[in-house]
Amino acid sequence: MTEPTTPAEPTQWRSPLLAWPGAVPAAGPDTGVAWHYGDPVTEQRALERGQAVVDQSHLHIIAVTGPDRRSWLNSITSQELTTLAPRTSTELLVMSPKGHLEHSAAVVDDGDTTWLITEPSHAHDLTTWLDSMRFAMRVTVSDVTDQWALLGEAINAESQDGEPLAWNDPWPTVLDGGTRYGPDAPDHAGTDRPWRLVLIPRTDLADEIRQRQHSGWTLAGTWATEAIRIAAWRPRLATEVDHRTIPHELDWLRTAVHLHKGCYRGQETIARVHNLGRPPRRLVMLHLDGSGHFIPEPGAPVHLEGRDIGHVTSVARHHDNGPIALAVIKRATPDDAALTVVCDGGDVTAAQEIIVPSHGQAATRPAERGPTSRQARGTTNLSGLARPN
Repeated sequence: MTEPTTPAEPTQWRSPLLAWPGAVPAAGPDTGVAWHYGDPVTEQRALERGQAVVDQSHLHIIAVTGPDRRSWLNSITSQELTTLAPRTSTELLVMSPKGHLEHSAAVVDDGDTTWLITEPSHAHDLTTWLDSMRFAMRVTVSDVTDQWALLGEAINAESQDGEPLAWNDPWPTVLDGGTRYGPDAPDHAGTDRPWRLVLIPRTDLADEIRQRQHSGWTLAGTWATEAIRIAAWRPRLATEVDHRTIPHELDWLRTAVHLHKGCYRGQETIARVHNLGRPPRRLVMLHLDGSGHFIPEPGAPVHLEGRDIGHVTSVARHHDNGPIALAVIKRATPDDAALTVVCDGGDVTAAQEIIVPSHGQAATRPAERGPTSRQARGTTNLSGLARPN
């Protein structure tokens, strides 16, 4: 058994690319890399064409080694990992005992190490928690962000032997054991968003960028990645998740939850809401009225007829769609309701694009049984269970 270690406090990485011409620093969860390099519209278009590279060196990388690594991670997280093949990408969630989402991580294994990619704001707590859960398992957990960095590419392909290891985003495919609340992948807004993160030595970051630029690629910032992510309805731990979030609300059971694996923390909530209930809130994309040139900040309240029904989580100006946002709102809000977002300088109207529908039922939710004589004497609550009068 490896002796426990105390993970170091998180480091705020500052990319050397911020010193490059035109670089404008990002803020919030993307602090440490560039928001754009002087022409965000061109950068977005190049990324959509698959001809751009993005500095993602602020993201944190956790290496899990040891012969028990996959079975151990399988036992404490939401994803089935015991049979994960080398260079096959997936993702996992860590939840509280009540099923509230605490951490997420992109996952890829190279045959010797399981690599976890997570947000800077969560890396220290996730590393600490994983280290505390090792017990007698033959695993070692290390934050290796000081040694390794990530580049983002608009490519839909797993890495091959002989290539640098990459995590290929599975969104919005419904992975084995998962389910969906929104449209199936062919009709999903995220189907046309290829995205992968390539693992490289941190000392090679600038050289790897230059090589791609010499081949004709554009260097893009996080304005481009966020605009395209929002348009693809892709949830993010650092933006869409708060202390009450359960994965169903964000349609995150597609790629990060296996419904038929063994027990793990939060599994009861996952199963109960999927089989019997409905999520209390739902993720929605908002098309914002840009005529007033106002754009809300993350956290801005969302109103329906003057009532507070939720809040904005992510905002961007998309080169085609104009100002767009993701928001978490009350599930029962009508799908066709026109909403208002509170904004400095004047509120803006917003039209919904449905991600999680208001009926709140997953595609694989078991069919409801007919009422029994006992149920007929009661009233049915939202979980489908009878409550006596």
